[in-house]
Amino acid sequence: MTEEFLHYIWQYRLYKPDLFLASGEQVEVLHPGTHNRDSGPDFFNAKIRIGETIWAGNIEIHILSSDWNRHKHQHDLSYDNVILHVVWRQDDQVHRKDGSLIPTLELDGLYNRNSWKNYLHFMESQQWIPCESMINTVDAFTLNLWIDRVLIERLERKALQVEHILSISNNDWANTFYQLLAQNMGFKLNNQAFGLLAQSLPYQFLAKHANDLFQIEAMVFGQAGLLENPFLDDYPSKLKKEYEFLKTKFDLTPIDAHLWRFMRLHPGNFPTLRLAQFAAIIHQSSSIISQLFDSDDVKTYCNLFSSRASAYWDTHYVFDKSSSPKKKTLGVQSIDLLIINLVAPILLVYGRRKSDNKLTERAVDILMQLKGEDNSIIRKWGNLGLDVSTAANTQALLELKSNYCDRKKCLECQIGNQLLKIGEK
Repeated sequence: MTEEFLHYIWQYRLYKPDLFLASGEQVEVLHPGTHNRDSGPDFFNAKIRIGETIWAGNIEIHILSSDWNRHKHQHDLSYDNVILHVVWRQDDQVHRKDGSLIPTLELDGLYNRNSWKNYLHFMESQQWIPCESMINTVDAFTLNLWIDRVLIERLERKALQVEHILSISNNDWANTFYQLLAQNMGFKLNNQAFGLLAQSLPYQFLAKHANDLFQIEAMVFGQAGLLENPFLDDYPSKLKKEYEFLKTKFDLTPIDAHLWRFMRLHPGNFPTLRLAQFAAIIHQSSSIISQLFDSDDVKTYCNLFSSRASAYWDTHYVFDKSSSPKKKTLGVQSIDLLIINLVAPILLVYGRRKSDNKLTERAVDILMQLKGEDNSIIRKWGNLGLDVSTAANTQALLELKSNYCDRKKCLECQIGNQLLKIGEK
């Protein structure tokens, strides 16, 4: 038995209707309370009736009643408002700090055994997700409702990151956009290096040279530590010279070049090219930021991030090594990821700050307009029969996999909840 399963039984009232305390008195649960995931009793503000008396207070749940004393609750004033001790089995009577006896309800034998068997099956499962062999039995209404809920959870988590950057940058939206852009331009493999670059190069310095793409490139590549060596080509040689001037002007210290990862990357994802594209977007950032909050068309957002890297990169992926001519702009999938991870969270937070429901709703709307991502996790969800056609769905499914399935939080998942009840009568 686990306390998590007992919490589940209690929260969703999955027990027989006629309940009696260990003392023999009948008890009726009027409200199970609010689940508390922090310190203190497990459920707050519950309401029960014992005999003719209605009690309001907190609920504590243990496997064995003796766990109360084992956890030292008898010495903790925060547990003095516990009105009911819910246990799997009672092996001892327990008292509050003042010595008064706490009523105890024993759940053993009061819940459906099939739920417990299904729960054990999930916990012991070695499948890709615990319910992999059963998820296709979940009705569409439950599935879609939960996916919508998990999408909001993912957006809320990303919104917290926006709020954090805003708070440390004195509510500077331009700097917040810059920091988030940098974190996302690394596309996982180089996101740490991009983040360090942005921290070492304040946006206010770039803003002072916003009209000069070459100077922005010089600061970006210089701070990336990629202008330390001598070059053969004229372009990087001039970048190096310009950076030396700007480095002195702003008292800059570059990050280590070895932080950038090139191995096992397609040339189109080389950090040198991404840095050039990053510089091009920064060059246009003032117009981008102003349009972020004015447009409701996903095509407009796509165009905002389609800035072309400077001419040198048409024939290069790295310095001093030419390649076949090709205009270097961000690909469709890369732009989509920027809209998902940068635009949507910023719209959500900005809309809340301005009390503009249209903007907060737009954060979800643009995800529904975007095509779903294509990666190994999403393909697996698709093979299980789930809808992966939109970014709204794929974002939710990524969150479901990482925050619920991988952690086996089936008891907190509405899909898991429905499957746990299979076989109940």
